Amino acid sequence: MSPYDLSVVGGVQIHVGSLAGALRELGHDVHVVGPGIDAPGQRGVGRSTSVPANGSRAPIALDPFVIGRVRSVLRDLRPDVVHVHEPLVPYVGPAAVLGAPAPVVATFHAAAEGGALPRLYRAVRRPARRILRGVAAFTAVSEVAAEFHTRALGLDRDSLRIVPNGVDVVRFAAAGDAARKGPDDTAQQVTFLGRLEHRKGADIALRAFLRLAVDRPDLRFRVLGDGPQARLLRSLVASAPVGVADRVELLGRVDPGVLPGLLATSDVVLLPARGGESFGLVLLEAMASRVAIVASDIPGYRAVARDGREALLVAPGDVAGVAAATACLLDDGVLRDRLRAAGTTRAAAHDWSAVAAATLEVYRRVAAPD
Repeated sequence: MSPYDLSVVGGVQIHVGSLAGALRELGHDVHVVGPGIDAPGQRGVGRSTSVPANGSRAPIALDPFVIGRVRSVLRDLRPDVVHVHEPLVPYVGPAAVLGAPAPVVATFHAAAEGGALPRLYRAVRRPARRILRGVAAFTAVSEVAAEFHTRALGLDRDSLRIVPNGVDVVRFAAAGDAARKGPDDTAQQVTFLGRLEHRKGADIALRAFLRLAVDRPDLRFRVLGDGPQARLLRSLVASAPVGVADRVELLGRVDPGVLPGLLATSDVVLLPARGGESFGLVLLEAMASRVAIVASDIPGYRAVARDGREALLVAPGDVAGVAAATACLLDDGVLRDRLRAAGTTRAAAHDWSAVAAATLEVYRRVAAPD
């Protein structure tokens, strides 16, 4: 069960779809339910509305009739387990928890250091705890997400098991190997991956590139993603010095099939999010593509990468720091290769096969309790 529109790309939707695919490969009958339209293996329960959420926008179902549709779909499917992602996000989450005809596993994804989300959770703590009373098992995608919900909702931390996000290691590695640069390609490529919104820090990545580009004529920059910050990025590019602007590519949202190849042809991937991240899925994708990373030193990213081991971590919002760390990796091939090797090992531990196995342990425990 996804509370977010299944036709919109987002971290939770990617998690839900990828987990469903991994479980199907293991022989299980999996149906994905959420806002959107019907598709093979997917049941839509209505249209979504985009609302501000945690520094981003969330496509959620705000039509009260969705409650009845969710319950009807669950009655038709007759599941052994109902896995509800973000169980408090209206209306799909609460409707699925309260109307489930089988044991419920609830997974928390979000976390926030400040802003409206902690205040909102505190304001609805009492009704939220009533909604969650019937949940058979709780999981969270990271320690950051678990601690946030423990504090915000007053949950028992010991009741939350960490089952992380995953990545298709084989797909990223194979596509990356096929696309990797040849020895004669001496130009260096820096890439940003993520939605173009303030929280993700694409403007920080671009400003860092602009600091380096004048003295590095062979350095190129690529942006993979779209969103409301696209206008700001275009403005920054337009005001760049002569000979620099034409080395910037704003590619918009890219097809998932070509993403691994684009990452693999990068020397460094920049992920300078300002905060609000509970888990670094984009870090895993870069690691699986065997690319060195400069990222923000924020709790959600530290859950995936250790500074100096799998990535270089820089204070959030520090353009000069991002530029310096990027220059260090561009100039030090030994360090770059060491980070790539450690990242490859880290990504392998988060392959969807491992995440699916951990999830199945939770399902079996609630479906057949001792």
